[in-house]
Amino acid sequence: MAKRGAWRTRFGFYLLAIGSACGLGNLWRFPYVVGENGGGAFILIYVFMALAIGAPMLIAELMIGKNSRRSVIVATQQLSQKAGRSFRWAGRFAVILSIVVLSYYAVISGWVLHFMTQFLISVFSPPEIVTAKTNLAALMSNGWLQLMLASAHLLITVVVVVKGVQEGLEKWISYTMPLFVALVVILVVRSFSLPSTPEVLRFLFYPDFSKLTWSSLNHALGHVFFTLSVGFGTLVTFGSYMREEDHPPTAGFRVTLVDTAISLIAVVMIFPVAFQASNVPLTDPALMFEVLPRYLLGIRGGALFGLAFFACLYMAALNASIGLLEVVVSNWVDAQKKMDRGRATWYSGLVALVLTIIPALSSSIFENVRVLGKSLIESLDSLLINWLLPLVALGILWAYNRGTSEKERELSFVDKDKFVSYTMYPHWRFTLQWVAPGVILLGLLLQIIGVFLG
Repeated sequence: MAKRGAWRTRFGFYLLAIGSACGLGNLWRFPYVVGENGGGAFILIYVFMALAIGAPMLIAELMIGKNSRRSVIVATQQLSQKAGRSFRWAGRFAVILSIVVLSYYAVISGWVLHFMTQFLISVFSPPEIVTAKTNLAALMSNGWLQLMLASAHLLITVVVVVKGVQEGLEKWISYTMPLFVALVVILVVRSFSLPSTPEVLRFLFYPDFSKLTWSSLNHALGHVFFTLSVGFGTLVTFGSYMREEDHPPTAGFRVTLVDTAISLIAVVMIFPVAFQASNVPLTDPALMFEVLPRYLLGIRGGALFGLAFFACLYMAALNASIGLLEVVVSNWVDAQKKMDRGRATWYSGLVALVLTIIPALSSSIFENVRVLGKSLIESLDSLLINWLLPLVALGILWAYNRGTSEKERELSFVDKDKFVSYTMYPHWRFTLQWVAPGVILLGLLLQIIGVFLG
């Protein structure tokens, strides 16, 4: 087996971990989930869950990877041997979850690529040449076009991942993240100049707990895990590339803070534009691709603004896709010692492409397939993120709790040069053993009650 890759610099790790976390989850999914759950009260719960549950679990997954120097399947096998019981299912489900999420994520990324191209055309053409509503309708009705766009996105992702940790992942992120941040700043300033901003800020940051539903707690948890990449095995993989001197608790806490901040920035960036265009909050995953382009194409300078917005969105989508594919590739290489990274990457990309066929055709050939009133791709997103992801994250957490000793956990967490790690360790340990499992199970229970109560 080839020598395992490692981050060239600590900053490179931060860039990739944040880049993987700050994907379409922040810029596409979080705004419409906030809209579905009533705004301010949900955001309050989300921030609390990210810091109180997401950060401790993120740190634990980084430690699993760093201590084992293996990806999630082999790492959970090692923990199972220590615990005397099997948690291998958690590692396997994490990889399956990664490849399935990547498959429908590629379809959404293809939508972004389509509109980025349309805005690029509109920059050099009269505004009436490109009409957003027609393009959305044409895109939704043409499943094969969606499949082609998803294929192009997967090809770009494979090309980056096949080059490895330093030459592929780290180098790509170091180039794109500064541009991503610059575009986000420009877009936030532009959004804050819109007349709808004061009303939107009241919706987003004035908590109205009456708007919460039975599923809100689990939706918040599911999105925390989705956007932080907890439960996918991504953080175990990234942790396995960490250097000996790197401190997982410090890294995990910083990544959580940045990711949570970007989620909040995303809603204040997107909601004013969406509200200005439709006068209603985003509550549908496809709504952003309808109301935003139509509005932007109708205002002065909107073509350039739209191009910047969708370029920013696509970079976020690609960064997260790279993280998901890296999980599959890394586990394949670890499990099959004779498999080189290049072949593993291309095979994984081919599997993802085959799985992409169904979500790509969900709005055309399978448009009449509805589950509880939702389209196929919406149902897939709900099943994976709101139901399966919390369960897999819980399985990995149980494997860590049962497969590591008190001494091993303390040695991994406490840094003799960081006094705060001594004071935080008991709280972190208590959260992993009792609080996080209890909250995850409570969220799932409330969601089940919500299903029966309608």
